[in-house]
Amino acid sequence: MILYRKTPQLRIRRAVAPEPPYWAATTIAPYGNRRATPMAIDYLDLRATAADRLEVTVCDRIDLPARIDPPVLIEATGNAEVVFARGAEIKALIPGAVLMLSGEIPHTVTIGNGIAVPVLYPLTTNLDTLHDIADKAKAQGATFLASFAVDIDATAKQVLATDDETYEMLFHADLDPIHTATERHIAALAAERGMADFVLPPRWDERSNWNAAVALTLAASRMIAMEHELELAGTLARSARIVAELDKPIARIAAAASLSIVEALDEVSVDILTEWIESGSAVFLRRIDEMWRLRRDHGVVATSGASLSPSS
Repeated sequence: MILYRKTPQLRIRRAVAPEPPYWAATTIAPYGNRRATPMAIDYLDLRATAADRLEVTVCDRIDLPARIDPPVLIEATGNAEVVFARGAEIKALIPGAVLMLSGEIPHTVTIGNGIAVPVLYPLTTNLDTLHDIADKAKAQGATFLASFAVDIDATAKQVLATDDETYEMLFHADLDPIHTATERHIAALAAERGMADFVLPPRWDERSNWNAAVALTLAASRMIAMEHELELAGTLARSARIVAELDKPIARIAAAASLSIVEALDEVSVDILTEWIESGSAVFLRRIDEMWRLRRDHGVVATSGASLSPSS
């Protein structure tokens, strides 16, 4: 049972540097974070919970702050948006904002022109399910197929544990390797179908400081998940934050002199960003992306995915 209760305030979050999976500088949510039964996913805190009865808060009026830093994500998933349309109302007031809605494809959300999959064992770790999602996303013309892992609390695990094997996995196994392997599999499926494998920020083609920070952070986060050159990954993450907070555009700095004059930036980051400014990519970034895209059924006979292990 879901009850709706009006509240005067929007939920607004601000970030000084881009963070996965959405890369937004400002996130706005007109509804409370728990909106579905028997299981609800909080797409901002990336956490799944369950309840028999929910009271969902709905913003009564749209009072936006004077300053809203782009890129902006409006999180309006669930039936509340169908009833109240607060997300669409906010988007009409903020040019360039991206609206996040419950997807037409089961077990997904729609973010602007792309599709994202919340990775939840066993709901969205089945290989057949993922291939079906990827094919439908491609057919719909999605510009990206992205994914993000979701923590599952004990109440949600009870909902998902439909048999003894699933119960054992949910309550006694380490699901992180499965979730990571599934994210990498989704990235491979996206690349095979000509889609980007991460959430594309608005105006991604611009050589802005924010987009540069996204590029570095994406590489760093994937390196950390793969446990690949962790020290360098930490360095790239720090450089991303420095770039996001710079007052001057890095493209202008590079054109006038060199990014090496930014003393806080390390040599590797300078080389990556210089190449990225010139071409929109970099050899290092492409190499990390290629390493990340690894199908779970690579080198083995594909199965239905009902029996999962970190290596499958």
